[in-house]
Amino acid sequence: MSLLALLAAAPLAAQSASKASAVADAQANWASVRDYLVQSAVDMPEAKYSYRPTASVRTFGEILAHVAGSQSMFCAIALGEKPAAEDAIESRKLGKDALIAALKKSNDDCARAYAQDDAAAAAMVDLFGSQRSRLFTLIENAAHDNEHYGNLVTYFRMNGMVPPSSRPAR
Repeated sequence: MSLLALLAAAPLAAQSASKASAVADAQANWASVRDYLVQSAVDMPEAKYSYRPTASVRTFGEILAHVAGSQSMFCAIALGEKPAAEDAIESRKLGKDALIAALKKSNDDCARAYAQDDAAAAAMVDLFGSQRSRLFTLIENAAHDNEHYGNLVTYFRMNGMVPPSSRPAR
């Protein structure tokens, strides 16, 4: 009986494997940091958006603005579209609500990019003067977001707060 169950399950396993996608894996990597970034933006009091541990680094708000602008840039490139300048948001000096809105908009821009299929993501694009695949660009976006989320984690800790990724699951 267990052999029969195994034989019946084999086509289902093959079907699931055929739906595996490099872009879906990249999207899964990005999705968790995307949510941590938005939660960080919401949770940090607006008075702390100007916090920076030393004069040589970005403020909390500047990091969020940088991430929003970078995400829009990376994801436009990954879609083969003309990107806005990376610092388009950071140069505007926005308050908390506007930064949260900009971050969410950049997430919407990226959701389109991470929705493309593997064939489209194999296309080559110019990324900082090098020919790279759209998939590489999506992976680079997620890595960049993770890098800056790490900065925000430190800012949370230095302000006696617990960052979103360190909180107990609800």
